[in-house]
Amino acid sequence: MINVKLDYGSMERRKSLFPWLVLFTVQFSRSSQQVLRIGGIFETRESELVSVEELAFKFAVSNINRNRTLMPNTTLTYDIQRINLFDSFEASRRVCDQLALGVSAVFGPSHSSSVSAVQSICNALEVPHIQTRWKHPSVDNRDTFYINLYPEYTAISRAILDIVTFFKWKSLTVVYEDSTGLMRMQELIKAPSKLNLKIRIRQLPPGEIDARPLLKEMKKDKEYYILFDCSYRTSAEILKQLSSMGMMTEYHHFFFTTLDLFALDLEPYRYSGVNMTGFRLLNIDDPYVSSTMERWSLERLQAPPKQESGLMEGVMTTEAALMYDAVFMVAVASQRATQMTVSSLQCHRHKPWRFGPRFMNLFKEAQWDGLTGHIVLNKTDGLRRDFDLDIISLKEDGTARIAVWNSYTGLNLTETSRDKTNNVTDSMANRTLIVTTILENPYVMFKKSDRELSGNDRFEGYCLDLLKELSNILGFTYEVKLVSDGKYGAQNDKGEWNGMVRELIDHIADLAVAPLTITYVREKVIDFSKPFMTLGISILYRKPNGTNPGVFSFLNPLSPDIWMYVLLACTGVSCVLFVIARFTPYEWYNPHPCNPSSELLENNFTLLNSFWFGVGALMQQGSELMPKAYSTRIVGGIWWFFTLIIISSYTANLAAFLTVERMDAPIDSADDLAKQTRIEYGSVRDGSTMTFFKKSKISTYEKMWAFMSSRKNTALVKNNREGITRVLTTDYAMLMESTSIEYISQRNCNLTQIGGLIDSKGYGVGTPIGSPYRDKVTIAILQLQEEGKLHMMKEKWWRGNGCPEEDNKEASALGVENIGGIFIVLAAGLVLSVFVAIGEFIYKARKNSDIEEAFCFFYGVQSRQFQRRDSASSSSATSLSTDLESGRLLGDDDDIE
Repeated sequence: MINVKLDYGSMERRKSLFPWLVLFTVQFSRSSQQVLRIGGIFETRESELVSVEELAFKFAVSNINRNRTLMPNTTLTYDIQRINLFDSFEASRRVCDQLALGVSAVFGPSHSSSVSAVQSICNALEVPHIQTRWKHPSVDNRDTFYINLYPEYTAISRAILDIVTFFKWKSLTVVYEDSTGLMRMQELIKAPSKLNLKIRIRQLPPGEIDARPLLKEMKKDKEYYILFDCSYRTSAEILKQLSSMGMMTEYHHFFFTTLDLFALDLEPYRYSGVNMTGFRLLNIDDPYVSSTMERWSLERLQAPPKQESGLMEGVMTTEAALMYDAVFMVAVASQRATQMTVSSLQCHRHKPWRFGPRFMNLFKEAQWDGLTGHIVLNKTDGLRRDFDLDIISLKEDGTARIAVWNSYTGLNLTETSRDKTNNVTDSMANRTLIVTTILENPYVMFKKSDRELSGNDRFEGYCLDLLKELSNILGFTYEVKLVSDGKYGAQNDKGEWNGMVRELIDHIADLAVAPLTITYVREKVIDFSKPFMTLGISILYRKPNGTNPGVFSFLNPLSPDIWMYVLLACTGVSCVLFVIARFTPYEWYNPHPCNPSSELLENNFTLLNSFWFGVGALMQQGSELMPKAYSTRIVGGIWWFFTLIIISSYTANLAAFLTVERMDAPIDSADDLAKQTRIEYGSVRDGSTMTFFKKSKISTYEKMWAFMSSRKNTALVKNNREGITRVLTTDYAMLMESTSIEYISQRNCNLTQIGGLIDSKGYGVGTPIGSPYRDKVTIAILQLQEEGKLHMMKEKWWRGNGCPEEDNKEASALGVENIGGIFIVLAAGLVLSVFVAIGEFIYKARKNSDIEEAFCFFYGVQSRQFQRRDSASSSSATSLSTDLESGRLLGDDDDIE
């Protein structure tokens, strides 16, 4: 029994000595290597046993010791201390314990109260204090032994401002978690004066994150562009609440300032269409980074701690990557440190580490391409200023980098985002869009059928064909709904919208496919595609009644002014010809050529003859009078040329005026409408046509709007159908789009378009502001336009039975109603000639009687004288009688003839 016990005791002693032998062997094998110790103080939450930073700290030390190329003659060891959150006293005590062990650098803790306590001790003992969390430095920063690998806060602030500027947001809501968020937003908060940016600032409720009341208020206020400044843990919870509130739509754009957006579980939101953007510090495209992250994931999956809700399983967060790079920076700095010894330091003695300043300088001079990019520290304050941030966005296949932001060069689009040509159907395939529209022929009409129809089958028309073509190109499905209030969309005096525009603003509908006019005021609240149809405002009115030519219609080829000018010209030429003929000696001639010595001369161009010459030439008949002098011939030739042009023009235009039936329209243009009040006119209430006249600054259109606004109850109609009915039944003119007038006039021959286009505009597909569908719909519309399908659809729906073209009718025989005036003129001329002849006869008879009375009187006087004369004077009496008979005594040869 004793031997057995002795054997047992010797066995126990050998077992107790074995660990010491192993430790001695290991220490002997490493006697030629140095040992460098670092300390880590990590805060743990109640929900976790080990923090992520502590795991990354150990992971980095393990990789450094495994890779002997970085520190071939040094082994890196560590001392880890765990404290509770915000326990600054415990943090001070633990850092003193680590300094007593002899550490070359202290890592952590994270929160500000504990950080300040540890930092003051490190400053006093001149030991580098390394941080990997955001910390706002004080104005008089005297932390000379402070190093922080987290990007400097002013740079992050500039990055946020550049992103907002890049997206060209006009309004933005900033939601921050604590007061430090406002520090990071300082550049953005200063921006509204420069960028015309409207910013609304909100704070998340403290304590347990329940942001649903705040999100509900933001949804009610239609805040679609939201920036969240919060931790990734809070961001994960907010994403769930956004989804439950129905805010994960393509019209919302969420921007997260956390650097761990890529690490969150975004799988439930990939196909929601939501726009989600954030920063990423890790350069995951680098092979070294990706391989390190894979090893990290493998270790976490093999021995995982409690996984945080919202994070992807096994993914390395930014705080873990920063801690990993910070440990490697210590290794890089110590590699350059020669003959550096780490001694035990006591907090109560205040004796600093003599190699501390030297090691601190080596640390600031070190450079390293780590997981978070190229690491360079500022030598003055130990902050990291030169770094790159990837701008990532959520796509259907996951997060993708769309740009890179550098702290010196700013924002740069990546090559893939610039050169990538996405298929236009990428973001619209397999989506069901709500389409709002309005009943308007021929754009949208109820389909006539003998059975009950439902859904999209209820409608037909141009817009339905356009929707079908867009759907075929872009791959989406759609549900057509009529606008609830039956209006296109206009703004009232309070700035509120109605109609289809309101439904787009409220995101009740995704598209508005209707004859919706692109206007300036609408463009400010919704987005439009390129126009699929161009048009203008014109006047719809009853076709004027035809007027048959009157009996004097042969005068119509020339206007009354021209007729008056022709008569004046004929009179003027006759007078000029009379004066010139009297003036020139070559128009005078001897009426007795057999008596060359006669001094009597005559001139054929008396005033009456001159007028007769002009009338004869005008009637293309001439006269027996012909000018002899060059001057009078010039007058005659010019007059003949004038009459040639006038008569030719009259003849050419006479046929049309005698055979074509003319329309007598009371109005011919918008000016005619504005100048009168007898014909009432108006447009569709709250439509683009009404808005055009309401906003116009042209005097004519202002006058027209004053007329319409003064008679709103009668001038403005509810829709086009009501307006057409009024045009047909009352004396009313409808102001509407030319395309609608074209369609209506093809089907109702009693209506027509009056005048030309008042303006020029287009119909476009409406979308909410910021909709991702706008550009893709535009591309599809341009494709349909190039293929000619838009024109084919218009021909299909606008073609009607047509109206007879009155201008093309065959010429009919002329009746009395056409040329009866000619007979009236002939009869009037004959009657006039009879009366003139009678007048001439009476005038001549009266004149002859006067001559006879004068002759008798004169003859009686002379007879008494003859009785007292002698017979020798009888020959003189005979001569006097001869003179009286010849009429020379009266002195008017022409009248005697």
